[in-house]
Amino acid sequence: MKNILILFTLLTVTYVAKAQRFQGGILGGFNASQVEGDSFKGYNKPGIIAGGFVQTDITPAIIAGMEIKYSQKGSRKRIKPKDPEPEKYIMRLGYIDIPLFIGFRTHEQGAILAGITPGYLIHGKEFNELGEFPEEDRHPFNNFDLQPFLGFQYDILDNVRLDLRFALSVIPIRGHPGEHATNYYWLNNQFNNVISLALYYNINY
Repeated sequence: MKNILILFTLLTVTYVAKAQRFQGGILGGFNASQVEGDSFKGYNKPGIIAGGFVQTDITPAIIAGMEIKYSQKGSRKRIKPKDPEPEKYIMRLGYIDIPLFIGFRTHEQGAILAGITPGYLIHGKEFNELGEFPEEDRHPFNNFDLQPFLGFQYDILDNVRLDLRFALSVIPIRGHPGEHATNYYWLNNQFNNVISLALYYNINY
């Protein structure tokens, strides 16, 4: 399934990029993520991002674009040397994300971005020091995610740019598991919180 999505992405980008007004290409990079609503703080869960993009100039100062990418998110407990409870915990989530964005050029090489990322969960697992959680201890994740984001792009070469983004879910990835649930939306649920850094390569430059 993942290979089919990657092939579809590359074919779509190659076709759309041939249009006169569009740029298109491939992207790859890394996420640093955490989950709001769990008991662990810090962007301690690394993950990869990979996919394709199309982008166009609406005006000389305004750009718009769309992407299709695989994105790894989740949460990880960072074990410290003096931690009284050094239990391992990792939440591994994998999404197919379709970001839509608009950008405003700050100068010839840079632009500020704002957008929204619908995402579909293709896998979600949790692990501790004993391995993957057994079926009876699993708390299901929601299939869909929605993350507004802000970011910045900078052209480092004629056909390569650097992209930095900050994103936070506005719909839960799941309800708060167990006895810690409350009646408050932001306290009663868990949300993806992600910083991403990626390189974008224009294939039709």
